[in-house]
Amino acid sequence: MKHLTDLSYEEVVQSTDMTFSGWDFSYLGNTGRLQEFPLRWNYYNLVEQAISQSESMLDMGTGGGEFLSRLSRLPAHTCATEGYKPNVEVARRRLEPLGVRVSYIEKDEQIPFADEEFDLVINRHESYCPKEVHRILKPGGLFITQQVGGTNDQELNEWLAAPNDEFAHWNLDYAVRKLEPYFDIEGRDEEVTRSRFYDLGAVVYYLSVIPWQIPDFSVERYDRQLRELHRTLEQQGYLDTSCHRFIIAARKKW
Repeated sequence: MKHLTDLSYEEVVQSTDMTFSGWDFSYLGNTGRLQEFPLRWNYYNLVEQAISQSESMLDMGTGGGEFLSRLSRLPAHTCATEGYKPNVEVARRRLEPLGVRVSYIEKDEQIPFADEEFDLVINRHESYCPKEVHRILKPGGLFITQQVGGTNDQELNEWLAAPNDEFAHWNLDYAVRKLEPYFDIEGRDEEVTRSRFYDLGAVVYYLSVIPWQIPDFSVERYDRQLRELHRTLEQQGYLDTSCHRFIIAARKKW
């Protein structure tokens, strides 16, 4: 049986013809074809601790509801938002049996919830408007967000000669400055580790489902660069990229 690094370029590209549903990278993660090195913190554990002191919670950018459905317990009043329309029905099928209301949103500045509705707002890798998060939190409410930093996977852009500095500013210091008018920062951390790709098919699939990294990505457009990457993977066995993450716990000031 052939290993993926032994397949021809054409065979590897064809192996990426998979349906992406929700916000689930299990096609890559469960097989170990893409691995992220561990961070100093664990988002799941931080959220679990915060839930123990909360009666109401909003999960921003729930994807297909994968993370929320894995928590050991949910507050009595739990809601979720999702901005990618195909994910909304996936999330509803998964979360509504758990009593979670899922809302589709188009603008971070317009979240369909009442003032001071939640004790806790969580956000993993989703955009947000600090003022709007402040509005929907109760006095003393907590906002926990883990974000993908602006240097994430920049090696992919370099290898494919597709520069993209749109998010270069997005780091811990910048995010904290934007939150400080509304929140007291109780915790923060930032780290750049590595993501490791073990075959070209993993790279192609990954770039196909995160269009903000290389907006004009297609196999045809980047054929020459992808063939070179395939040769490198055949020789080296893997490719490493920067995995830039930061996390903030912020308490509503007033």
